[in-house]
Amino acid sequence: HCLSVRAVCQREIDYDRGNGYSWKITLLRNYWKSKVKQEWLSGKYSNIPSQNSLPEKSMYPMDVDTWGEILEAELER
Repeated sequence: HCLSVRAVCQREIDYDRGNGYSWKITLLRNYWKSKVKQEWLSGKYSNIPSQNSLPEKSMYPMDVDTWGEILEAELER
């Protein structure tokens, strides 16, 4: 799981590891975020009719850089 999370959230993993978090804590801190981010990056939510159509678990607190990555992916579609 660590490598799949790192593939999506490399910046966050590097930050946590650089700040002394163990792999276990780093994985716990970033696992769900990586799942949500990957769904957004894959285009799962590209053609939704409204925000009410989004599944409850499609949102997660993400930083500006992460949303920037997602928006760039949308522009490339």
